[in-house]
Amino acid sequence: MAEISINGSSYQVDDDRTILSAARELGYDIPTLCHHSVISDCGACRVCLIENKKSGNLMPSCTTKVTDGMVIETENKRLRRARKTVIELLLSDHPNDCMTCEADGNCELQDLAYEFGIDKPAYGGFKEEPRFTIERDNPFIEHDPDKCILCGRCIRVDQEVQCSDAIEFVERGFAAKVGAALKKDLGDEDSSCVFCGQCVEICPTGALSYAPSLGEGREYQLKKTETTCGYCGVGCKLELKSRDNRVVEAGSIYRDNLPNPDGEACVKGRFGYEFIDHPDRLSRPLIKDKESGEFKETDWEEALDYVVDNFRRIKREHGAEAFGALCSARCSNEDNYLIQKLMRAAIGTHTIDHCARL
Repeated sequence: MAEISINGSSYQVDDDRTILSAARELGYDIPTLCHHSVISDCGACRVCLIENKKSGNLMPSCTTKVTDGMVIETENKRLRRARKTVIELLLSDHPNDCMTCEADGNCELQDLAYEFGIDKPAYGGFKEEPRFTIERDNPFIEHDPDKCILCGRCIRVDQEVQCSDAIEFVERGFAAKVGAALKKDLGDEDSSCVFCGQCVEICPTGALSYAPSLGEGREYQLKKTETTCGYCGVGCKLELKSRDNRVVEAGSIYRDNLPNPDGEACVKGRFGYEFIDHPDRLSRPLIKDKESGEFKETDWEEALDYVVDNFRRIKREHGAEAFGALCSARCSNEDNYLIQKLMRAAIGTHTIDHCARL
């Protein structure tokens, strides 16, 4: 344990903690941009500066470990001035299009500008002429490098959580941006990107956006519903965002007790939600009329009676081996156990397979 002082109060904390994690756990708010709970810290943004009262130095709290006897302040005029300068420098090379930006109301840079009262440029004006072209080479992710603050959060989540190594910093100086290896597009067939959407989820600005969600509504206009992804039996948790009773986006949930605690999702879980509101999706059971050959809507009671009666007839006329069942990887282990139990114990056949083998 380390004995430290924060803003005049003494505490005992684990000596392997960073100042940021220890301070936040104790209830002290320290602003950040490049920090996120599911990835490593790199100290890139310098917004999380704190003051070491013994040395007088300003230090990044996200990468500095606590030491015994440390005396720090997380808020004073000097720190506020330093943090404000960092935000002003970022905004000096950032587009001033918050009114039409897709991330308006869900942008950490915008929130900090509001918190520090930055309403006009401090270094000669906001960026007006774009330096880069917006990348729309794939149907899933839109990348606007001019809105990127080079915090590296997307790169670290790609490398540390998703382990795809699909993106990295490219070029240097004013030409620096986040890109795929060898300047290729994410949609190229030899790209290692799996379109998990983690980079979009963790981006603190509007540099990365979900392409299918563009123009579908601001974050504060969307209703959020926690649900379980239905594409496989893993049981990943997702946050479905809907507007006017229509799903427009699938977001991440960060919680330790989940199958995907770091907000992971596959491309199907992240982007395969359009079937929910598809006009061809069935909402009631259908039974084919024998005379016309057309399907007609019915209720579940009639549909299940129809299935049971025909199962009995087929087994009576042709035996149990006339049946076969195909289980699904989209079902839980319990569901798949029950279907094999039905086939083997109730119907009497061992003809059963699973789509994950095919």
